[in-house]
Amino acid sequence: MDNHPKKMNGEMSDDPTEGGVVESGPTEEAAQPEAELLRLRQQLELKEQEAKSNYDRYLRQVAELENFKKRTLRERDEAIRFANEYVIKDLLPVIDNLERAIIHAKGGEGGKPLVEGVEMVLKGFFDVLTRHGVVQVSAVGQPFDPVKHEAMAQMESDKHLPNTVMEEHHKGYLFHDRLLRPALVSIAKAPKTQEKKNGGDEVEKGWDDD
Repeated sequence: MDNHPKKMNGEMSDDPTEGGVVESGPTEEAAQPEAELLRLRQQLELKEQEAKSNYDRYLRQVAELENFKKRTLRERDEAIRFANEYVIKDLLPVIDNLERAIIHAKGGEGGKPLVEGVEMVLKGFFDVLTRHGVVQVSAVGQPFDPVKHEAMAQMESDKHLPNTVMEEHHKGYLFHDRLLRPALVSIAKAPKTQEKKNGGDEVEKGWDDD
C-alpha cells in the first residue's frame, strides 16, 4: 500500500523545486542597483581625483610660466643695460693713452712725438670700433650716394665727374651694415661755360655779348 499522499488533479505542489523554475526574490533585485550605484560612485571619485590632479598641474604650469616671463624680462633688461660693457672695456686703454699724451704735452714734450702719440691713440680707437663691427663710409672720390652721404655743398670742378665727392667734412660710419651716421660731403658739379681771356685783362665769355 502506498503511504505517500497522492496528488490530486489540479493541486499545486508545496515543493518550490518542482516545476524547474526558481524565481529571484526581492532581495537580489534590490542588490543589483546598489552595486551599480557603488560602482558609479567609485568612478566619480576617481574622476574627481583626476580632475584635481590636472588642475593642480595646471596651476603649477601657470606659476612656472609667470616665473619664466619675469626671469626673461629681468635678463633682457640686464642685457640691454650692460650691452656696451665689452666696448667700454676695450675703450679704457684708449683713454689711458690719451691721458698719457696729455701728461707728456703738459710736460713740454710736444711737437712731433705728441702728434705721433695722438695718431697711435686714434688708430687704437679705430681698431676697437672695427672689432665691434663699426667701419668708416668711403666718401672722397666716390660717386655721391644719398644713402651713405649727405651733401653740404656743390663745387664746380673740371677735374671731377659731376656728383663725385670732392671733400669730406666729417666721416660717416656703418655698424654691421646699418648706417650710424652719413658722411658730410661736398660734391662736384659741372663748371659754367669756360671763361677765356681775350687780349689784356678783358675776359670774354664763351658766347658773344650783345
